[in-house]
Amino acid sequence: MTIQPQRSTPPDDDDREPGPEEDGTRTETDSAEEAKPFGRPGRPLDRRSPFFVGMTGAAGVAVTYGLIQLIIAARSVLILIGLALFIAAGLDPLVSWLTRHRLPRWAAVTVVVVGMLAAISGFLSAAIPPLASQATALANEVPHYLHTVQDHSSQLGKLNDKYHFQQRLTKLLSGGGSSLVGGVLGAGKMVLTAATSLLVVLVLAIYFLAGMPAIKNLLYRLAPRSRRARVILISENIFTKVGGFVLGNLITSLIAGAGTYIWLLIFGIPYALVLALFVAFMDLIPVIGSTIGGVVVSLIALTVSLPVAIATAVFYVAYRQAEDYFLVPKIMGRAVEVPAVVTVLATLIGGALLGIIGALIAIPIAAALRLLLNEIAFPRLDRS
Repeated sequence: MTIQPQRSTPPDDDDREPGPEEDGTRTETDSAEEAKPFGRPGRPLDRRSPFFVGMTGAAGVAVTYGLIQLIIAARSVLILIGLALFIAAGLDPLVSWLTRHRLPRWAAVTVVVVGMLAAISGFLSAAIPPLASQATALANEVPHYLHTVQDHSSQLGKLNDKYHFQQRLTKLLSGGGSSLVGGVLGAGKMVLTAATSLLVVLVLAIYFLAGMPAIKNLLYRLAPRSRRARVILISENIFTKVGGFVLGNLITSLIAGAGTYIWLLIFGIPYALVLALFVAFMDLIPVIGSTIGGVVVSLIALTVSLPVAIATAVFYVAYRQAEDYFLVPKIMGRAVEVPAVVTVLATLIGGALLGIIGALIAIPIAAALRLLLNEIAFPRLDRS
């Protein structure tokens, strides 16, 4: 019997094993292709290439220039914000003292603000009537003073012949041919701007004073955690210096104004209240404020007699020495700790940069910089 060889027949479709496409499985290559339908990414940019370095530097310069222009455009607003923060930092020690005596923060801020406003209101209500009358009398006496200046035999006339005060004042008031109406409108605009700025500073100072703990915490959180404790200690020391300077400066200014008022009453120098307020305001400016006030008061004292004017000038020289070597050390104590040379330089630089406000805040800023140098910069330089 012969055995016939069996023919191999192709399996049916039902009997075949499913391929990878049919059983739902895909190869690794297929999955990668579908995951990147737009192709494989190229090599990363070389950050050390001249193009990348140039573009990064140009972008940094553009951003820095934009920030500088933004600061210049908002300069006036930033100055008001900084002044309000400075005043709030100066009043914060008083609020903190009240909170330590179991008074809530909001109540302590309310007490300080209401007390400050009440003191200002009481002072103005008592000072405005005589101030207005004396200012009116001064305006009425201006023609007499002008006649005295033109009299070559009087003391003011001799000074005018020597220093040409009248010509310089006339040139200053003329303003290059500006009209009287323009001058009045400009003065009204200046008064309105000053009043608006004062209101903005007052409101911002109240808000800053109420939220001072939150502001401090926000500033402290910007420091790394490992250095935060040291940053807090240094910052609290700086805030203490600012507060001591503000409160001490207010006290010394009140003393200067009161001393001026008493001196003018004793020697019968006119416009005592107006000049006392002027000296108290000018004494807020360190180093040069009381000197400028003394010069103005001494010139007014010439209308009484030359000996009274000389005595007034000597009085302000003596007061300047007493304020520098007795009042400031006793009132401010060790709160500021700025050498006399640094005080003068800081005041001059601050006044040149920001005017009266710059001269006012120059000494606390110098104290803060001195503290940072002693605590951070100098130790590192000594170890290097």
